[in-house]
Amino acid sequence: MTSPLHEPPLLADLIIASLDAHDESPCIFLGGRLLSYGDVRRRTSQLLQAQRSVGVGRGTRVAVLSKNRPEVLTNVTASVINGCVLTPLHPLGSLADHSYVIGDAEVECLVFDAEHFAARAAELRAAHPHLRLLGFGPNDAGDDYLALADGFEPQPLVAPEVCAEDLCTVVYTGGTTGKPKGVLMTQRVWQAMTWIQAAEWEFPDELRIAIATPLSHAALSLVAPVLQAGGAFYVMEAFTPDGFFDLVAEQRITATLLVPAMLYALQAHPRYATADVSSLQTVFYGASPMSPAKLAQGIRDWGPIFFQFYGQTEAPMVLAHLKKADHDLARPERLASCGKPVPWMHVALLDADHRPAPPGGSGEICTRGPLVMNGYKDLPAETAEALAGDWLHTGDVGRFDDDGFLYIVDRTKDMVITGGFNVFPREVEDVISTHPAVGMVMVIGVPDEKWGEAVKAVVVTKPGIEPSEALTAELQQVVRAAKGSQQAPKSIDYVDELPLTPVGKPDKKAVRSRYWGGAERAVS
Repeated sequence: MTSPLHEPPLLADLIIASLDAHDESPCIFLGGRLLSYGDVRRRTSQLLQAQRSVGVGRGTRVAVLSKNRPEVLTNVTASVINGCVLTPLHPLGSLADHSYVIGDAEVECLVFDAEHFAARAAELRAAHPHLRLLGFGPNDAGDDYLALADGFEPQPLVAPEVCAEDLCTVVYTGGTTGKPKGVLMTQRVWQAMTWIQAAEWEFPDELRIAIATPLSHAALSLVAPVLQAGGAFYVMEAFTPDGFFDLVAEQRITATLLVPAMLYALQAHPRYATADVSSLQTVFYGASPMSPAKLAQGIRDWGPIFFQFYGQTEAPMVLAHLKKADHDLARPERLASCGKPVPWMHVALLDADHRPAPPGGSGEICTRGPLVMNGYKDLPAETAEALAGDWLHTGDVGRFDDDGFLYIVDRTKDMVITGGFNVFPREVEDVISTHPAVGMVMVIGVPDEKWGEAVKAVVVTKPGIEPSEALTAELQQVVRAAKGSQQAPKSIDYVDELPLTPVGKPDKKAVRSRYWGGAERAVS
């Protein structure tokens, strides 16, 4: 345990200092309600006292299941300052998903949106009788958390007695390669991420950030740096292109965080060409690979305001950054990069024997440093594999260019082996996405009697574009010309939409299951 003499300020300290510093400045706007920093500070104290009144305190495992509402933020700040261990549940998850996480994470208390999830909360307690239920509002499943909080007078906020290696969150992986794994993240991880964001992220001086993703997830990664900057969260109840364009124009939004699928939806919308986004100074994006062609389109239309972040749940968000100035249309190949590794972490490309890849060669992206998880909950074999050789193995294959920019070739598990030839789907996807008819594309390997696997593209065309044999031939030729015949898709299927995981990533597991699970849906 670190001596108190050398213990740095942790997440709770940073939140308290921020809430005390900015007082009546705007803090969160949602559903027509604007709360100041003082409002958030006072409500945080009341919610914290309500938690303690029902036995929720330091070390209690707390899960959160809610649509976007202001209480999600104040519950996060209260839970962190109370020393709880947080696990967010995605609002689009199934009962089976939620029940698995509740059991695996040993959750003791569920905080839920009473308007939308009271029935789900009751189902979860039926499966887990020990579960304490705290609802945002009156409900028949558990306690009215907000009414409990109303009974307490706000008090000064005091940080809990926790140290850097105490558990802070158990966050679950997206589950695209099997059951989700609980990632054990200590106070150290969140402190390090906040410090790196403060040092590296290009936040506008006047920070009004639009949150289009679930606040229960975004709050964990953005609450400390945004509050430290005195910024305000402008939160969408649910993402729609119309809602996003309205929010940016009406509130003069200066920053936002988007997953690539959201940008694609904005670009495909009729208002994209006319919406007023002139106030935007920074668009943070990440979580899945961005099409270089669509990124270039965004830069041409909105200007040099894009900032990419790269990481994963096991070492979140800030391993590498492609900063705004590095989004250079004169260097189009660089738009496929995820930027340069941050100086606060060790990043290396290693082979299967943990040896460095040769200069210019590819290898698995591995990292070590304060961002790295402690392991997967109750999965010693998977933990040992992920942390072999005292490196976190990300599962991403990467290479460096001569200027030190990192390029992710693909996920090791996504590689297609066709006739003994290795094909990285992301490289094929980047080529296909340059075609003006393509809205979104996913490339996978499918069973093939002759080659073992064959390359298949699954394409969503842009509005007004009808699939045809001629279009299929064009897309195959585009890849053939850029990457060679072995990487050209042997077949192309056209779909209305691609499935996404709850965190907005293209769900390759779901698409593969159509072909490997006996449920093939061939369209072309």
